Amino acid sequence: MTEIPEAAPTPTEPTPEPAANDPISDPISDPISDPISDPISAAVAPGYRFEGPALELGGLMLDADDLSDVRIRIPLGMLNRHGLVAGATGTGKTKTLQLLAEQLSANGVPVFAADIKGDLSGISVPGEASDKLTARTASVGQEWTATGFPTEFYAIGGQGIGVPVRVTMSAFGPTLLAKVLGLNETQESSLGLVFYYCDKQGLPLLDLADLRAVLQYLTGDAAGKAELKTIGGLSPQTAGVILRELVAFEAQGADVFFGEPEFETKEFLRTAEDGRGIVSLLELPNLQDRPALFSTFLMWLLADLFHDLPEEGDLDKPKLVFFFDEAHLLFNDASDAFLDQIAQTVRLIRSKGVGVFFVTQSPTDVPDEVLGQLGSRIQHQLRAHTPNDAKALKATVNTYPNSAYDDLGEVITSLGIGEAVVTVMNERGAPTPVAWTRLRAPESLMDPAPAAEMEASVEASPLSTKYAEAIDRESARELLAKKLEEGARKAAEDARVKEMAREQKNERVTKKAEKPPEEEDGMVESVVKSRAFKDFMSTAAREIARGMFKSGRR
Repeated sequence: MTEIPEAAPTPTEPTPEPAANDPISDPISDPISDPISDPISAAVAPGYRFEGPALELGGLMLDADDLSDVRIRIPLGMLNRHGLVAGATGTGKTKTLQLLAEQLSANGVPVFAADIKGDLSGISVPGEASDKLTARTASVGQEWTATGFPTEFYAIGGQGIGVPVRVTMSAFGPTLLAKVLGLNETQESSLGLVFYYCDKQGLPLLDLADLRAVLQYLTGDAAGKAELKTIGGLSPQTAGVILRELVAFEAQGADVFFGEPEFETKEFLRTAEDGRGIVSLLELPNLQDRPALFSTFLMWLLADLFHDLPEEGDLDKPKLVFFFDEAHLLFNDASDAFLDQIAQTVRLIRSKGVGVFFVTQSPTDVPDEVLGQLGSRIQHQLRAHTPNDAKALKATVNTYPNSAYDDLGEVITSLGIGEAVVTVMNERGAPTPVAWTRLRAPESLMDPAPAAEMEASVEASPLSTKYAEAIDRESARELLAKKLEEGARKAAEDARVKEMAREQKNERVTKKAEKPPEEEDGMVESVVKSRAFKDFMSTAAREIARGMFKSGRR
């Protein structure tokens, strides 16, 4: 038998070292990679497989250095279930907001956001590529294309670059105004009585000057003080406190935020000609000294949307997503009535097709009544340098569903910039597994847009002609001025009538008193010397004598 020799072993070629930033070498973009080859991917991946359209958030991280090929997403139809973007300063919250806004716009969903620092204005301009950006997008399998998105710029009261946004004092209401003025609950209740009085008296409250005029009338005018007594529960002292706070508030320049034409919040629901949702950015450049005003003004916008929009039920995608930046300012020192109003608005506005995302530093900034209604959570790094920080971190971890990570608190404190711990609502409305995520990069400019381009956009906007010029029609201030003028005229007329009557009386007395003494003396003398008077006196003397001594004829 001929022996067949064993085949010589085929020499194995050495495997080349992966090149730096090579997308094929990265686990997230490697098609051969098995998503269930590790326990974290196996636990997380099934929760993010959605059938309908979804926003791409980024890639699942296994630890600080390794990524999997699991894509972390959020269903478009679940964005009206509200959400939270939280994290310490400088951890990437604004870029996350920009990333969400871009994809919402691309899916035909309008977006509203407050642009506090001006950073978001770059969403209107295509982004700029760089080596760092390319490396990041490659690591998460993102096909990045520089893109600008349709944007409308607004400015409260016209302070800044944007279409002016104003609200009448009546529409703003006593609850929100009390929050802005820092009033306690008793003073807030009293302010409500003032609004009620104006409504009953037909005194339109359009701006701060109107409300100030009403308070000055009730506390300073005699007729107003009398009317103040008819307003149950409103003391002159409390009215005086409210007036002083209002005057100080007006001195800060807040009067430009109130007036007409009143902004119609339906302007936020527009789409561009190409079908993309318009991103509405409200610039807030000079509000560092008035943070309560800006947050409360945003709450009015949200409440006005709730009031005007019809019930829609569950939609395939939201009609609007409203990003509430620096949300902690809204809840600081808020009264119970104010918190109740926020909780009710957030709870019910979902059925009107509006999703609300609160953007703040820590989840503990948001009251439990509101936090419990936020279906999606994107948590950037939290720091635990102080006992209060550690307490807040522990409270944050306790709000998350079970995690595949051994120590979620340690994960949250070790997150890098542009990384976040994510959980969202799946298409059935259940929470997805907690996912340590490296977020995708925005495709628009991650810096402020050039001021010249913003100004040109505002000038070309069809809304500029509608809202640019302030209107000052007759309102409470003018009506009270007329009332006071009429009262003063009537008082002057009454005083003139009384003065004329007094003068006429004095004239009659004067004429009587001015008869010449000589005439009176001559008349008396002539009467005394007359024969008739002498006969009368003689007869009178006899009659008196008879009466005194009981003598005379029977």
